Amino acid sequence: NPYKLLAYKTIGLDRENSQKVGLEQTYDSLLKGTTGKRLVRYIGGGVAVPMDENNYQIEPEDGKDIITTIDIHIQEIVENALMKMMVDNEAEQGCAIVMEVGTGKIKALANLGKGTDGNYWEDFNYAMTPTEPGSTFKLATLLSVLEDKKFSLSSPVNLGGGVWQINGQTVYDSEKHGTYESTVKRAFELSSNVGLAKLAYSSYAANPSQFINHLKKLGMDVPTGIDLYGERSPVVYKPGSRYWSATTLPWMAFGYNLAITPLHTCMLYNAVANNGTMMKPYLLSAVKKDGNISREIQPAASAQKICSEETLKDLKECLIGVCSDSGSTGYRLFKGTPYKVAGKTGTALVANGSRGYADHIYQSSFAGFFPADDPQYSCVVVIKNKPNAVKFYGASVAGPVFKEIADRLYMIYVKHNDILNYTAETGKDSNWYSYSGRKDDIEKMIKYLNIPYVDSTNTNSEWTKMYQQHSAPVLSKIDISDNSMPLLAGMGLKDALFISENIGIKLNIKGKGKVSMQSVAAGQPVAKGQTVDIVLN
Repeated sequence: NPYKLLAYKTIGLDRENSQKVGLEQTYDSLLKGTTGKRLVRYIGGGVAVPMDENNYQIEPEDGKDIITTIDIHIQEIVENALMKMMVDNEAEQGCAIVMEVGTGKIKALANLGKGTDGNYWEDFNYAMTPTEPGSTFKLATLLSVLEDKKFSLSSPVNLGGGVWQINGQTVYDSEKHGTYESTVKRAFELSSNVGLAKLAYSSYAANPSQFINHLKKLGMDVPTGIDLYGERSPVVYKPGSRYWSATTLPWMAFGYNLAITPLHTCMLYNAVANNGTMMKPYLLSAVKKDGNISREIQPAASAQKICSEETLKDLKECLIGVCSDSGSTGYRLFKGTPYKVAGKTGTALVANGSRGYADHIYQSSFAGFFPADDPQYSCVVVIKNKPNAVKFYGASVAGPVFKEIADRLYMIYVKHNDILNYTAETGKDSNWYSYSGRKDDIEKMIKYLNIPYVDSTNTNSEWTKMYQQHSAPVLSKIDISDNSMPLLAGMGLKDALFISENIGIKLNIKGKGKVSMQSVAAGQPVAKGQTVDIVLN
């Protein structure tokens, strides 16, 4: 675990006298190699003397290396975005998943739980633990009724102002929107529990197994099969079982009376993004032996598509509508972004053990993919809030986490022609930073980005340091002398090598990135031929 918190529960641990978890547990047989053995005889003084090596020795064999699908940069983005919201909202636990649309590769998997000391840590794999999904599950309900031709997007549905009595129970929408006459598409965009419950009950009350069969086709009733120990089985009740009642079907339509993992939700949204082909999620990319790849894992796709092209087109239209049409649950989140998002909010009231639902604990979620017109990544965020949290809706808790992830991945990884689009900053950046390098290169970059800066060098010096001061970049001179150690911190390796070689010192290099540490402090005397250790990260 070189990055400590990052993906800690996913990388895991397999040691004696400790809980075995994660990839280390799953692939322990590959990683540990073979223990060597040697037959010895003991002579005077208890000294062990090896027997004939040819006949009585088994050479130890090094274990193999495994390469994961996780991108450490994406993992850091996801973990930081999740942590920020968890701390701000004092949430109990949460997870976030990023999956590569075309392959099913898990690029990031973050799990955070609040400890007794109030701090957050990767303490449990919440992404593989079934819970009631809430409104993100409405996509499965919509898929079913559209695929069976029970309704179309333009079909009318009465939302009853957000209240509906059914079989002695009452279905409520999360907000009293006062809408009565609506269409199927609008009901989905408003995330109406009443609307989706009515669609499911009208379509499948006489034959609920037809609806359950759709969930089976989507793999909702079985584990995802991800290559990680600890995945728990989902719970999908069957008609005729002792858990099935007159209200199971309508409540299931908006994500209650069943339990699936966030990973199941991610697979569903990823399949819609991937033109109907469901990909199996996986974490092992390749196996190496003595530095050479001995096995490479290929993506695994489902044999049949999850639905017809017509239904798929309608689902995408609705998911895009949630994030773009005024009045929809995700509209404010993505207003003004330079790319389209297809997604769905979710807010579920969850039970608190024997206290039931009395503590008003809500689970906020957001699931979707981006860019909507050429999907590269699917992402699911699920956060369980503290009891009676002031902020608990999916659009206000999980949604901003999704947006931060999407914004940063779009900027870093997604190419749109040759033009870079930049999202507007809503506030000044208070994070401290420090970069060093050629002054011409740094000035060219900040001028291209149109960022105001202060030049305190007052000279035509070749090398400069850029750092934050009062929320603005400041340039200061870096002095280079033939007999003193230069400041390399903040430089890329190319610049650090150029300066060092020019003054005659050698570098012993560890890591990659920019220079973060140097064994000889800047300004200290150095001699030609001297070796200096530097660490990059």
